[in-house]
Amino acid sequence: MDQPAATRPLRSPGGFPVVGIIGGGQLARMCAGPAAELGLTLAVLAEAHDASAAQVVRCAPVGDHTDVESVLEFAADCDVVTFDHEHVPPDVLAALVEAGARLHPSPEALVFAQDKVAMRVRLGEIGIPCPRWRAVKSAEEAEDFGAEVGWPLIAKAPRGGYDGKGVLVADSPADLAGWLANGPVLLEEQVEFHRELAVLLARSPSGQAATWPVVETVQTEGICTEVIAPAPGLDAGLAARATEAGLRIAGELGVTGVLAVELFDVDGERFVVNELAMRPHNSGHWSMDGAVTGQFEQHLRAVLDLPLGSPRTREPVTVMANILGGEHEELYSAYRHVMARDPAVKVHLYGKGVRPGRKIGHVNVSGTDAAELAERAQHAADYIRGVITE
Repeated sequence: MDQPAATRPLRSPGGFPVVGIIGGGQLARMCAGPAAELGLTLAVLAEAHDASAAQVVRCAPVGDHTDVESVLEFAADCDVVTFDHEHVPPDVLAALVEAGARLHPSPEALVFAQDKVAMRVRLGEIGIPCPRWRAVKSAEEAEDFGAEVGWPLIAKAPRGGYDGKGVLVADSPADLAGWLANGPVLLEEQVEFHRELAVLLARSPSGQAATWPVVETVQTEGICTEVIAPAPGLDAGLAARATEAGLRIAGELGVTGVLAVELFDVDGERFVVNELAMRPHNSGHWSMDGAVTGQFEQHLRAVLDLPLGSPRTREPVTVMANILGGEHEELYSAYRHVMARDPAVKVHLYGKGVRPGRKIGHVNVSGTDAAELAERAQHAADYIRGVITE
């Protein structure tokens, strides 16, 4: 069935390609500006007509990422297809490949972001340090692993978790009863760590790669609430080893596009890898304003195999603070106040309905003093949220 004209991509003059993104969330939305600046046409398969990306992307047909027919129809008009999230099912990805779609990252790479057990196995094979782990199917297997590494344990759903969802701190096998009833569970030792870090890089199909500085991330109830770029006081050797590990992961797994590697800084000298994301990532939002080439532009460059841009920082430090939903649905007046109070703060809102705890935007502020920048960024985020009123 032909798509209506309004839902088909209008190609830019000059033979510039169409990039399709499956998923209409804020990550797809934030690709819109860089796509326009690069002269590209962006198309989005959105969950709804008012999805975050659909509000700013002209070609945004509504479709379900689990429906083969909808996804194939969308991809037919695209020169390359990439992803707003990792939840596209394997059968849909296989159908896209069979139809000749160019997917970045490929299904062979994406599986390691979709399946945490597959990720742990593969990272172990290539010598990347990870927490001790085991995939268990019974309380007895959980008891054995707990006896080996000690309780409590971190339980993770092998597929589908994000922002703290699908993660449980288990003090005993009894805490896992409901989870085990639904299938295997990934158990990991609870790592004592100094802080959390992230390595962000981009890799193109031809193998070119570019890395941003290693950043510090702050998590609140499983949600990233602050990022400091670069990570303050980070040992240069640890930064180099973490970056090398990120590049090795990207190369060995065949990742194309942006890759985020979330790490635990164990003691200032050692790290272990916690999670992978094969798309633009919350830990890289600072780069929109704090780097010569932000992660969204770089992702588009990478999936098209264009020369990658410089990841160099514009200022010594950039701090990003997430804006989480509060009790107030009206945001515009607070947005205007923040702009007037601190004109150097960059506010990025996602066009999403307000729900308590939901990510609805972020702010970036750059300069030289990390503590001062963090205070300014958090003040702006809290004011828009409605936590403070002055």
